[in-house]
Amino acid sequence: MNTHDTPIRVDHVGIAVESIEDAEPILLALGCERLSVETVEERFRWAYYRLGDASRLELIEPIADDTFLTDFLDRHGPGLHHVTLEVANIDSVIESLREHGIRVIDRTEFDTWTEAFVSPRNPTGALFQLMEYHDDYHENRRPPRELFVNGRRVGEGVRE
Repeated sequence: MNTHDTPIRVDHVGIAVESIEDAEPILLALGCERLSVETVEERFRWAYYRLGDASRLELIEPIADDTFLTDFLDRHGPGLHHVTLEVANIDSVIESLREHGIRVIDRTEFDTWTEAFVSPRNPTGALFQLMEYHDDYHENRRPPRELFVNGRRVGEGVRE
């Protein structure tokens, strides 16, 4: 069924919470190490954690009153929000998904990454975030060995 040869892997699991401060002690007790905290467009904040040598978790909290995250928390409460898949070529993966009738929404290019989402209206019920990190993603953040699974972007050195 796969019609692309693009390297892909699980980057992190996103967990929606009312408060990062309240939820973080659970992750720290599990042995997680906080890597970064960032605010996006004054709408929500995310904190990124490493667990072991290759696992990543993310806590996301709303900081504005009317966002996709407040809607999610109102409907479902805290819990699993999304699974992020790091891809080496997001457009190839999107094309493959669409060829198989899978709905991809909200493709957005940011300064240091490009993302799109597989609608949760699929047989898994999961929201998948597709993420392609740009070469400069790590600038003004921790070094690549700490940010990326196994220290490198997926497919690094394999790109055309």
